[in-house]
Amino acid sequence: MDNIHVNEDFRTQVQPALKSKLEEFRLLGIDSVSEQGLWEFLIKKKWKKVKHEMKIYEMIQDILSVRVSDYLNYVTIESYKTSEFSIDNEEELKELLK
Repeated sequence: MDNIHVNEDFRTQVQPALKSKLEEFRLLGIDSVSEQGLWEFLIKKKWKKVKHEMKIYEMIQDILSVRVSDYLNYVTIESYKTSEFSIDNEEELKELLK
């Protein structure tokens, strides 16, 4: 139970705001964002240091203030963290770093 964020209980209540933000992303041409992905961004970035239950209006304000660029930066960094990038050959590494 330690992995559950303090705001997880309010997810269904703020779901209309999540859907609204996803629709905004789609209007801007970003179709690959899922509700789960947006929620994980909020938990890992916006609400990372939150230790108390937030008010509903604070959560909705945070959801609606998410910028596309912030989300895309987060996704890019997360993909770098999870990729298994390794170069075994020292020559390939030197070529890459030129």
